[in-house]
Amino acid sequence: MAMVEVDGAFGALVRAHRQRLGLTQEELATKAGLSVRSIVKLEGGRIGVPRPPTVRLLAQVFGLTGADAEDFRRCAAGVAADPPAGGRVGSGRVPAQLPPDVSAFTGREAQLAALDALAFAAADQPTAVFVAVVTGPAGVGKTALAVRWAHHVRDRFPGGQLYVNLRGYDPARPMAAGDALTRFLTALGVAAEDVPVDEDDRAARFRTEVADRPLLLLLDNASSAEQVRPLLPGTASCTVLVTSRDTLSGLVAVDGARRVEVDLLTAGDAEVLLRRLIGARARSAPDAVATLAEQCARLPLALRVAAELIAARPEVTLEDLVDELQDQRRRLAVLAAGEDLRASVPAVLSWSVRHLPQPVARAFGLLGLHPGPDFDAHAAASLTGAGLAETRDALALLVRAHLAHRTGPGRYGMHDLLRAYAGAHAEQPGEARRRMFDFYRATAASAVATLFPRAQMPAAASPVLPQGDRGAVSPVLPSGDPDAVSPVRLVGDRDAVSPVRLGGDRDAVSPVRLVGDRDAVSLVFPVGDRDAAHAWLEAERAALLAIVAEAATSGHPAHTVDLAAILARYLVDGPPADAVAVHGLAADAALGDGAREAAARDALGLALLRQGRPATATAQFDRAEALFADLGDLAGQARATLGQGLAEGQRHRLEAAAARFERSLHLFEQAGDRTGEARALNNLGLVEERLGRYSPAEAHQQRALVLYEQLGILLGVAAALTDLGIVEHRLGRAEQAAAHHRQALELFLDGRDRLGESWARNGLGEAAMAFGDPSTALTHHAAALAAATIAAARDQEARAHLGLGDAHEAMHDLSSARAHHEEAVALFTELGMPEADGLRTRLTRAPEEGPR
Repeated sequence: MAMVEVDGAFGALVRAHRQRLGLTQEELATKAGLSVRSIVKLEGGRIGVPRPPTVRLLAQVFGLTGADAEDFRRCAAGVAADPPAGGRVGSGRVPAQLPPDVSAFTGREAQLAALDALAFAAADQPTAVFVAVVTGPAGVGKTALAVRWAHHVRDRFPGGQLYVNLRGYDPARPMAAGDALTRFLTALGVAAEDVPVDEDDRAARFRTEVADRPLLLLLDNASSAEQVRPLLPGTASCTVLVTSRDTLSGLVAVDGARRVEVDLLTAGDAEVLLRRLIGARARSAPDAVATLAEQCARLPLALRVAAELIAARPEVTLEDLVDELQDQRRRLAVLAAGEDLRASVPAVLSWSVRHLPQPVARAFGLLGLHPGPDFDAHAAASLTGAGLAETRDALALLVRAHLAHRTGPGRYGMHDLLRAYAGAHAEQPGEARRRMFDFYRATAASAVATLFPRAQMPAAASPVLPQGDRGAVSPVLPSGDPDAVSPVRLVGDRDAVSPVRLGGDRDAVSPVRLVGDRDAVSLVFPVGDRDAAHAWLEAERAALLAIVAEAATSGHPAHTVDLAAILARYLVDGPPADAVAVHGLAADAALGDGAREAAARDALGLALLRQGRPATATAQFDRAEALFADLGDLAGQARATLGQGLAEGQRHRLEAAAARFERSLHLFEQAGDRTGEARALNNLGLVEERLGRYSPAEAHQQRALVLYEQLGILLGVAAALTDLGIVEHRLGRAEQAAAHHRQALELFLDGRDRLGESWARNGLGEAAMAFGDPSTALTHHAAALAAATIAAARDQEARAHLGLGDAHEAMHDLSSARAHHEEAVALFTELGMPEADGLRTRLTRAPEEGPR
């Protein structure tokens, strides 16, 4: 190099570098953040000594490091060298190692935008290296996302792009950081003999080579922060993108990395990906595509393997493949694509598991046996047999490894393919399932007993329930308490109640403990802590339904029947289909055991009535009555006969219903079952009211009320009070009716009985209309509608809509009145209730006539 006057040497050097990169003057100006005019002047030799910031910006764009960068700065200061022939500047290589972008890349807009936003925000820290960690489960498409983004931004890094697969979760041993450094230094033009032997020296040489060089590093499939740290550059000119199944918390906490989570594809994106990969055959079978997407758990790797199976088997339809994948364990075998382990879903999952400590790997397999959508640490501990603290630690490691995910506070889940893989590798699955069933049986019993204190449960630790006796009068519990159930209701007209209303009162019973298992996993709810009990049941509802089904299909009939009996009262306040499914499984599981089968069929009949299926319910009540008769169980016969009366009432055969209730009352009296007597009287009073025989109806409700008060069954008291209020309303005693509905409402609210609440609030709304107070009526009927909707009480929804329509009409809001009346007509018609005809006639009248 020689000192020269400013004669355009630096301008020629800038032009040579620009042409090497294939940039126009405008493009160079944009990348360097300079004006086009400045670039033109520099290349034309019209700027004597450029400012140092300008020189630094240009060096970064040109990717100059080390000696090349120093030569560039010296030339700008007046020390110049002739540009090399052909425009080749310097001896440093410009690596371009990014893997090819994946075809049919779909979705991930949020993650790509997050990477863009994080990179943009990193500019606020001009001396810090931007490191992004793309993390997620195996097969979710982390590498595809990282490669897509890297290609999107590669033009920002004229200094080159380096890539390495660190093999953190491959079957072979992970790549050592020193080996990765050797590859990088070689790619940057460092001769093999100049690569330092010591790993720390290698890392230092690497940082020197890339200093101030605009370089993108893609570190794929890292296993730990320790594997990544030696590969981090030292200057902010570089950007690092890391992918890992681990969350790499240390890299985030210590090195300032920013994490971007990649989860399963959305249903829409999964279907789009399948359509892109499969083509025309997918467009003609949208339902099969949607099902296939869910069978593949919306996991990109599984979706691509399934699409390849379709492409390789042109004679197979999508519907055929969907049928083939119905069995989850068979599904994993099908999704093992040939000899390529990297395209095999089970193989890829196995690489994640083999990195776990042995106790955590064992826990992973056992958690795959849980059939529900999610679980808490107590349920997990019941499967593993370990203590709660140990189980929570294992769950934390599984979440970190993306072998489980959090579904909410303290709750965890696995996607279907992961669950199937885990369950297939569970140790001693029979024992684990038994522990899980025991846990749910005992904890559910404790929760229900706390929430509905008089509903006694089957003994949680007992494999066989005691046979029914004179006290076994509950329609759902073979060893039940006569106090466990409040009056069962009729469906039929605007003053009718929903098919089933069960309840108890606040008298506490001892909570049930899980016997023979570890204290660490048992859940016992303190007496009176009804909020905690309710919260657990709500959180576990879907899991409990799945547990009953799993017990039924895995050869545990005692658990099936017990759980159905325990959950019967709780299931009343939810979708009837859940109760039908649970009690149907229990009835099948109890075949051959007369008492348990009879109780299960009686409960199934009540659930079917809630679905509005009186004919099917009658068949169950008939079978239950026959079984109870064979056992000589008068109380059981009485319950089944009462159910028959409910079915008759739902079919609007009121005289037949009254006859059944009369017979039920007689049988309860013979059995000495006073709770049963109260229930029969309560329902008999309802039928008499519907038949217009108000005097006997009132007498029956008064007798029922006295019995319930003597027995201390508060929800029974509430039922009799609101039913008495209905009769009093019919007799024109609005003030008495309102008083009784108010008393009933307080008890229903205290007992968390949404069904009863809807009854009492509707009664208060009708009383308010009788007082000429439509505004208050609106408030009561609106609240009744909300409660009835939660309780799935369609008849009470209709009753509430009728009351809302009448109140709006009285307030001259005819548009709202008609909307509610039309909704009431639709519901009454759907339920086959005679009120539909009268209300339909009203709607044909002139609006000015008003309500009658």
